Amino acid sequence: MIYLKECITELTNYLVDDVPDRDLVGVRIRNTENLQDKVLGISFRRRDQIKPDLFWAVLSKVIQRNARFSLTDRLEVHLDRVRIPVGNGKSAEKTKGRSLDVLSSIMSIVAVKAAFLCLAHALIIAIAHVNGDPKYSSYRQGNCIKKTC
Repeated sequence: MIYLKECITELTNYLVDDVPDRDLVGVRIRNTENLQDKVLGISFRRRDQIKPDLFWAVLSKVIQRNARFSLTDRLEVHLDRVRIPVGNGKSAEKTKGRSLDVLSSIMSIVAVKAAFLCLAHALIIAIAHVNGDPKYSSYRQGNCIKKTC
């Protein structure tokens, strides 16, 4: 039993050794000798949450419930990794990027300039755009959204 736990600890450490803490990791375990067994899965978690005890808990539940499943069978372990993006991919020294005003004119992005009830203002702007309202430009600039206009 101690040998098995040591093997699971080594396997876990090997799998997540090069994975940064911010990335998400999911694990699938498949029995290649008994194809009737379903694939075992450990849901996506942060790298620091993948511990040998988690593997042991999943495997022990399956071993207790399934008499056909054996750790002496050949098991395939697949690690699925999701890299979480950090920043915009470029350092701030090289470029400062485009301002929101420039992007909004190029890409039809509308910046809602309301400090209160921004979702309502965004909906009014969207409805004005869809309906071809002549006050759309004014709404987009943040003017004439109140009842007084």
